[in-house]
Amino acid sequence: MLPFSGLFFFYILFIFFIGAIILGILGKPLKWYGFFVNLFMLWLIFGNSKKNIIILLMFLTGELALVEIYIHIRKHFNNRWILWIMILFSILPLILTKWGEQLIHRHVALLGISYLTFKVVQVLIETYDGLIDKMNPLSFTYFLLFFPTISSGPIDRSRRFLEDISHVMKKEEYIENLRRGIYKLGKGAFFKFFLGAIVSNYWMAKIPTDRNFINILNYMYAYSFYLYFDFAGYSFMAVGTSYIFGIKTPDNFNIPYLSHDIKEFWNRWHMSLSFWFRDFIYTRIVMSFIKNKVFKNKYTASYIGFIITMFTMGAWHGTQRHYLVYGLYHGILICFTDYFERKSKWYKSVKNNEKWDTVFTFVTFNLVCFGFLIFSGKLFI
Repeated sequence: MLPFSGLFFFYILFIFFIGAIILGILGKPLKWYGFFVNLFMLWLIFGNSKKNIIILLMFLTGELALVEIYIHIRKHFNNRWILWIMILFSILPLILTKWGEQLIHRHVALLGISYLTFKVVQVLIETYDGLIDKMNPLSFTYFLLFFPTISSGPIDRSRRFLEDISHVMKKEEYIENLRRGIYKLGKGAFFKFFLGAIVSNYWMAKIPTDRNFINILNYMYAYSFYLYFDFAGYSFMAVGTSYIFGIKTPDNFNIPYLSHDIKEFWNRWHMSLSFWFRDFIYTRIVMSFIKNKVFKNKYTASYIGFIITMFTMGAWHGTQRHYLVYGLYHGILICFTDYFERKSKWYKSVKNNEKWDTVFTFVTFNLVCFGFLIFSGKLFI
């Protein structure tokens, strides 16, 4: 069973909400209640197959052992190559899910493997940075396999998550948390099950299959709105559920289609993913370029970093051509946007003009929609 799909899932979820709300209003800790609810919900999600449970337990055990081993090693050795070896081991399950049939002639699947892997890599990198020097196995399990976000994020950060589960809220604080959680949960349900369904059933489904310019253009806009309502809806429900259990999972969307340039778009769309790539790939690539004097110009280093980061983002979705092109497309757009905004005197003279800002927003929206057309794979059929 997928999270936030089906009446039975919501029925069980709402029952567990009652316990969380009672404890929260009484000012009691939510950590252990939430932990055991999490185990039950994981069983509900993965328990339809013994194979799924075994794969999940193997993944958890392997990643937990890897983190514990590296925390111990890091206390004695500050070697970057050891970090890279650990990261390679941590992403092996992800590699097997994407290329298992080619490598071992067997299909391997685990729900949310990409998001789970990003969490582990983040812990390893922050251990290398000296920000993490210990990890409680149960807390790590709770963080890694937090059920609202296990399928499609948002991608939380371990230190923030662990602070939340250790914090005992007072009654007034929890009631405010509860209010925000209910609002986000309702907003997400409205986005996904109402707006998303309308776009899917009464717009996308009505587009003729004939491949001509009008139909492709129509599909481009329909798919872009459907993707937003469906994905943002899921994310809002995940965040709202987290709040009710006392965990302030960061928001993933902030009205992205109103962005006035592509850089702003990536600060509003799938924010937990874009910030993860910014902090753990882009920033480190650029710092390495500058430190080793690979490029004389810092902007060249930045642009190469953008291209590598966005191409990696595309490959993370899949190695099919349309995903890779999608990543390159956005990498090139970001570089061009940054260059244009830095060099154009005309842009600097009108960037604070309200009318031109509307034009920039319109142009950005259409560039984003074309990117989603690439992402959908329909452009290459």
